[in-house]
Amino acid sequence: MLAISGIVQIVLALVLAPLLQSIINRTKAVFAGRRGQPWLQPYRELWKLVQKGTVYSRTTTAVFVAGPIVGIAAVGLALALVPIGGWPALLSFPGDFLLVAYLLGVGRFFLVSAALDTGSSFEGMGASREVLFSALAEPALLLSLTALAAASHSASLTGIYAAIDSGMPATAAGPAIFLITGAMFVVFLAENARIPVDDPNTHLELTMIHEVMVLDHSGPDFALIQYAAQLKMWLLGSLLLGAAAPFRFGSAWLDLLAGLVGLGAIAVLVGIVESSMARLRLVRVPQFLIAASILSIVALFLVMR
Repeated sequence: MLAISGIVQIVLALVLAPLLQSIINRTKAVFAGRRGQPWLQPYRELWKLVQKGTVYSRTTTAVFVAGPIVGIAAVGLALALVPIGGWPALLSFPGDFLLVAYLLGVGRFFLVSAALDTGSSFEGMGASREVLFSALAEPALLLSLTALAAASHSASLTGIYAAIDSGMPATAAGPAIFLITGAMFVVFLAENARIPVDDPNTHLELTMIHEVMVLDHSGPDFALIQYAAQLKMWLLGSLLLGAAAPFRFGSAWLDLLAGLVGLGAIAVLVGIVESSMARLRLVRVPQFLIAASILSIVALFLVMR
């Protein structure tokens, strides 16, 4: 039964992850007074990229080719460790939350290496910004998960989120859960290149971060990068949802449905944030991410005292 539930979660992630991007775009369209793009537009874009050919520069090596492949493989493996809606993950063992963070780091490392492999100073600029901001976001994620582990007295993600129920926020751990939710939401925005940290739709050379690293990728390679980003949004959204809305209804299928609805609500919230505020100046982004780490540290002190 545990294996079946884990497989169901992974299948749902693989099928529905692009829909989160569609929900964000439709929410932004509502705020802008537009009709918005079709719900299946992200799927159409991925299919269009898969059908195109791939162009490689003569200056690139196998590192450039390995970037998208390792990136999506790392995120796919991390998905097997993350539970959703109270369901146990496919894989679970003590300390698996550290492996999730490391897998995300491995995927980023190879993507940055692929950008540097092109020899382009422009992509190198984007890679340096990506590394800087990720170095500030990763401590917030790790400290938040560590605080959750301390509050739940469990060392695996399945045990952590199983112990967090609707009653925990009302206990002494409530303030810590609130701080962790805030920190993880900041990490969610930063890791997924969303406003106010980054703008995935920007074309201004001096402000591009994530998008500039993948300018030389095309066709199926670019499709893998886009799909990996959508899976990463699903993964981080699941981690955020487990802390922000740990509701249990006594039925496994209702819990799973609530988890799916919660992920959609997070996507709507992201669309609202992007519609109501502008992107931060680059010099302000480190302060924004450091604030998330501070929230995580305070939460850790609250649960450890």
